[in-house]
Amino acid sequence: MARLFGTNGVRGVFGKDLTLDLVLKLSYALATYYREGPLLLAYDGRHSSPLIASVVKAGLNAMGIDVHDAGLVPTPCLQYCTKRLGYRGGIMITASHNPPEYNGIKVMASDGVEVPREDELKIEDIYFEERFMQSKGIGRDERLGDAVDLYLQGIRSLVDVDRIRSKGMKVVVDLGNGAQAVAVPRLLNSLGCKVVTLNGMIDGSFPGRGSEPTIDNLGELASSVKANGADLGIAYDGDGDRSIFCDEQGNIYTGDRSGALLVEHVLAKEGEGQRGKVKVVTPVNSSMLIDMVAASYNAKVIKTKVGSVEVSREMVRASALVGLEENGGFMYARHIPVRDGAMSTALMLEALALRDEPLSSLIGRYKRFYQYKTKFPCTREQSSSIIDALKGTSSRVETIDGIKVWVDDESWIMVRQSGTEPIMRLYAESSSEQRLKQMVDVYVEKIRSLLGSK
Repeated sequence: MARLFGTNGVRGVFGKDLTLDLVLKLSYALATYYREGPLLLAYDGRHSSPLIASVVKAGLNAMGIDVHDAGLVPTPCLQYCTKRLGYRGGIMITASHNPPEYNGIKVMASDGVEVPREDELKIEDIYFEERFMQSKGIGRDERLGDAVDLYLQGIRSLVDVDRIRSKGMKVVVDLGNGAQAVAVPRLLNSLGCKVVTLNGMIDGSFPGRGSEPTIDNLGELASSVKANGADLGIAYDGDGDRSIFCDEQGNIYTGDRSGALLVEHVLAKEGEGQRGKVKVVTPVNSSMLIDMVAASYNAKVIKTKVGSVEVSREMVRASALVGLEENGGFMYARHIPVRDGAMSTALMLEALALRDEPLSSLIGRYKRFYQYKTKFPCTREQSSSIIDALKGTSSRVETIDGIKVWVDDESWIMVRQSGTEPIMRLYAESSSEQRLKQMVDVYVEKIRSLLGSK
């Protein structure tokens, strides 16, 4: 059956997969799904985003739905304001970290979190069957002008602003030509930081280092941190919901490793009275380090399928305090249970200020785990066969998402079919670099053999 929604919203190459006809028809389906307004709309800095936003507004208005336009803001800003201001829902025009030719539409519920998977199916049914509501007249199109101010106030209310300001930290930010350019510099200035900015001009072509921050493309950030004697470096993705951190020595950390420190910091903030009561939600492909940190505070870890929607929705269901993904997405429920690069930034600054130690020292205390990722061209039918074949390779397997095979207590390998592409993703982790290589060699050979490739 055809699907509109992937792992994170509706996405495609603009003008090819994501046509204006599709966008208009989807806006009718969204109007039918929500039934009432007002809805909050915003968009990222991609070249096609303002046009798509205009078409979405036109479609919603034509069905009688009032729309308030927040303009160009980060995705978590739209999500926070949707909840904080009591909107019926929110719609974000973004393709997050995808290449420039892509764009997409994320659909939020009234709590600011992306709608549950079952509601995505409801919207798809309305779309494909064209069961659109009858228009109630012409809806209003209004402007919301203070979205970023409200968003930043919310972030500052949850951290020790005075303590952060007292440190006068120097921070290098690689904004990646993305949407956090309208918010993060203002946040850092208000927290008394000295700010050095890289790729700070919003540009939908992402000419600086691309729309997705990775260890491989953040060399300029690492060099700038060292050259400026900065305390911290941070890079954001295209729509500003993820953050990758760099320490004062120029070391770039994976989202798991920096996320472990953020988890520990938040759990410590909760105090002794909350020990044993706090829940942490993370996908099944996250590092074992998260489990170790959570266990030291007697916090319960809940594992989900891969995808921020899965994590956020489980946080809501379980009343969890923290959620995170290995790609740099960190979620703090006291703010809103969605990924937020700016909230993560404020929490990291607070952790550094309160502990009065450099980031390299704080993260250096954690046990080292080695990780590996790769992918294979793979159909869904082939993926099912591979998962079945791998079930017999270990006495300990998990099938929350694809299959996760435990080779020993500190070594695992996992494969899952992508939700948006005809590929199978492989993840592996071990406390031993040699063990990781041996494990990957064995399982990659198995998978290639099953796929009939060399």
